Order: sequence, then structure tokens, then C-alpha cells
Amino acid sequence: MHPEDLAEKAAQIRAETAAIKREVRVCMAASCQSSGAQPVLAALADICGDGGGTCHVKGVGCMGLCSAGPLVAVADKDCTLANAVLYRDVTPADAPDIMQSVCGAPVERLRCPTEQPFFQRQQRIVLENSGRIDPDSFKDYVAVGGYAALVKALSEMTPAEVLREVTTSGLRGRGGGGYPTGLKWSTVAKTAGAQKYVICNADEGDPGAFMDRAVLESDPHRVLEGMMIAGYAIGANKGYVYVRAEYPLAVERLQTAIRKAKGAGFLGARVADTQFNFEVEIRLGAGAFVCGEETALMASIEGLRGQPRPRPPYPAEAGLWGCPTLINNVESFANIAPIIRNGGAWFAGIGTEKSKGTKVFALAGKIQNTGLIEVPMGTSLRDIIEQIGGGIPDGLAFKAVQTGGPSGGCIPEQHLDIAVDYDSLKTLGTMMGSGGMIVMDETACMVDVARYFMEFCMTESCGKCIPCRAGTQQMHGLLDKIAKGEGTHADLALLEHLCEVVQATSLCGLGQTAPNPVLSTLRYFRDEYENKLVSE
Repeated sequence: MHPEDLAEKAAQIRAETAAIKREVRVCMAASCQSSGAQPVLAALADICGDGGGTCHVKGVGCMGLCSAGPLVAVADKDCTLANAVLYRDVTPADAPDIMQSVCGAPVERLRCPTEQPFFQRQQRIVLENSGRIDPDSFKDYVAVGGYAALVKALSEMTPAEVLREVTTSGLRGRGGGGYPTGLKWSTVAKTAGAQKYVICNADEGDPGAFMDRAVLESDPHRVLEGMMIAGYAIGANKGYVYVRAEYPLAVERLQTAIRKAKGAGFLGARVADTQFNFEVEIRLGAGAFVCGEETALMASIEGLRGQPRPRPPYPAEAGLWGCPTLINNVESFANIAPIIRNGGAWFAGIGTEKSKGTKVFALAGKIQNTGLIEVPMGTSLRDIIEQIGGGIPDGLAFKAVQTGGPSGGCIPEQHLDIAVDYDSLKTLGTMMGSGGMIVMDETACMVDVARYFMEFCMTESCGKCIPCRAGTQQMHGLLDKIAKGEGTHADLALLEHLCEVVQATSLCGLGQTAPNPVLSTLRYFRDEYENKLVSE
């Protein structure tokens, strides 16, 4: 298949629905489903019927503003979410009014203005299809340009040219480490091996993080397309998606996407009528946070206990079953198709000098607009929290934002103007992580925050290395003692010393970064610790 053939197929799909002028899109991601989106979809579909061929009701992926669900958008067929009429907190009883508004005036009592910064300040690359296409529809994906990048790579580019575009893009791993994606791919490509593997890490376990889940629920074909392009570039014919079993909707939609891609000839043997073969299997994680670490993840796929191993050798040299293995997370793979379609230079023109492109963040905690956003790298924390996020509810003051999950740190108000990128956040003692942002207001106790995250790390430690196994337990005990007002200055000094030891000697990233919430809260909110200490 050539790009022209796929373009013709996409045109045929669009021609089949040419009579449809307006769409009523119902968010069917997990957050809106939990708020009652399924009955809303059914009620709208019952009223619409066939719509006389001019209107169509369909379920779509995440629209982003999760705090306002169920969400319904009424739009021209090719219209983006930012230009649609959006309704929030919809119930089945609202269906008649919404259907009446398709060709009339909007229902003002339900309307959520898309002119607000939450929608207008975003730049959607990974999420460009979310809230627009039916994630279970292969035709919907192809109609908006799906698999065009794969066909272009297979028919017009050599593996080396694909690697060059990914390297030129400046894409860095979106799983948190920020390792240059092109360099990682090139390393695996150069490593000799009869069998190579591609792994998509969807083991998203950070509290407050739901980026990977939303992408898999909203645009699963995009992730598969990125994996196949990676397989072609490095010489792999087998891929695994390692996803948390706690994400049943994401798993279901990924399974559907795999089945339909195979049925259409875009997955399996002779992909898109070429000599390239690529199979994808799903592996379900049992909920161990440590399996987000790549060596523990591979052990779990192999049927072993999910524990990390020392590196080197790195997965690029000896990974899954000892073979060269490429591991990227969901968001990283979701960026690949647009990079190949538009060129690496296009992607590199977005963001900052050392952090290219956009980043998807999950806004959670004490913030008006809880949900999923995508902004260019370099956007300030203040813009994200006060403009896009809508600020702190109930008239309370902002206190801190925790980035990077349990591996990250807490950033106070005086640093809100910092540009969000990999390197800037490190200077504040935190990290990008996979993209979770938990906002705290003035009522938050930072000692309790540190204790919560340390309890999480202590519970999730695999126990293989002593610094993490014993150190997190001892640190949690000291934090608990201080939080209860029973700690001394000696306890605080011991806590700081333990942070340094665990950080320097733990085997994997879980232990190495577990002290970050403690160190960052000590750095910016030390008075809260000292105010709880007893006199010796």
C-alpha cells in the first residue's frame, strides 16, 4: 500500500458519511462513564435515530474537562473540540433540549464555554483525536489520517530515515526520565540480535495520574501505529503493551483496536501489503508500582516476580528474554505518527531548546478544572494552574503543586513562573514524571503530604534492596512521629540523613526518588516541620 492508496481509502470513508453535517459527541472515557455518560448516550441516540442522515450521535474519547462530566459536544463533523458547543453535567433528561439545539440555539443552562483558557491555551498533538473520534472505530481513525504515517514510513522511508526524523524531533521519553527517544531507538537498531522487541509501558501508577489511561481509552490506534513505526525502525517484529489490570476500559479498547487493525491488514503479517511483519500482545500488570521501572516490567512480562535488576546491561542491549528491547511509554509512542507525518523539524519547533513538543498533564487536587490538558513544553506553572486550571476553588490560596508523582517534589508559590520542562523542574528538586500535577491549597499540611507519599513508596517497594526496603520504612516512621508532634530535632536530622542514603544507594528509581517529596517539602516548608518538633 502506498500513501495515495490510504488517502483514497480515507476519502471513501468520508464519502460514506458525507450526508452527516453535525455530530453529537458524548465523552465515553472512564471519568465521564463514572458520572453517567452511558445513559446520556443512549437517550440522545434514541431521540436522534438516523437523524435523517444529517446528524449522528456517537461516543468519543476524553474531552479533558473531567470535573464537568458527563460532557456532550455538538459540532460540525470535522470541527475540533475548541470550536464545538460543549455541554457539561448532562443527564438523560437533557437529551431532548440538546438534540433540539443541533439546528437551533445552544442550551445555555448546560453550556460550558470553550472560549475559556482551558480549551484555547492548549496545543493538542497527542490528544488531537481525543473527544473527536470513536475509539472503537477503525474507520474513524483512518478518516482523520490514521495509519498514514505508518504507510509513509513503510513505503517511502528507510529505517535509518525514520530514526533520523525521530532524532531531529528532539522528542524525549514522556515516562519521566526524559531520555532522548531518537538516541534510544538508534541504540536498539544498532544492537545485533535476531529477535528484538518493542514494549509500550502503560503501567501508570502515580497517584493523581491518568494520562496514559485516557490516551489508550481515546485513541488506541495511535499508540499501535507508533509501536509499529518503532518496530520498523529498529528491526523488531513483536510488541507488548504492559498495562495495568485496573484499567479495564483501556484494555478493552486496546483489544478492539488490535483486532480491527489485524482485520484491516495493518497489524500482523505483511503490514499494509509490505514485507514488514509486526504482532502486538497485551500483558496485564497486577498493580505493582515498581513494575513501571523497565527491568521490573520486563521480568513481569517474562512471568517472573516484578523486581528490578542492576543496569548495565540496559534493555537496548539485553532486555526481554535477553534480546535487544525498546521501551517507551504511551505518550511517547502517541507522538510518533505526527512526527513522521509532519517531519521532525516541525515537532522540534514546538517547546523549548532542550524540551521539544508538547506534554500531557493530569490536573488533580484543589483546582477548579480537574482533568487532562496538553500544552507546549515551557508553559509556566502559573499559566497551567491559574489560567488553564482555573485557579484554586472556594476562595482559598494556592500553597504548592506536586509534580512527578511519588518520585517528584512540591513546588511553592514563589516558583510558579518557572517554565515546565525537564531541566527547569530538576533545579527545584522535582521532576516532570509522567505528567501528574496535584495542586494543594493553604489548608494542606506539607508534613502530612510527605508522609502520604512515603507511605506509598514504602508499601510499593519490592523489597529487593535494603536501602529502599528498610529506608522507606524508617523514613515513614520518622515522618509519622513528627506529624504527631512527637519528633525531635535529632529525628529531623536523622530523616534528612536517611533521605541522602536511600537516594544514593537504592537499586532502582523507586528508592532513588522516594525521598524527593520529603526533601522538597523540607526545602520550601521547613518551618512546618520545625513547628511540630518537641523540645529536647
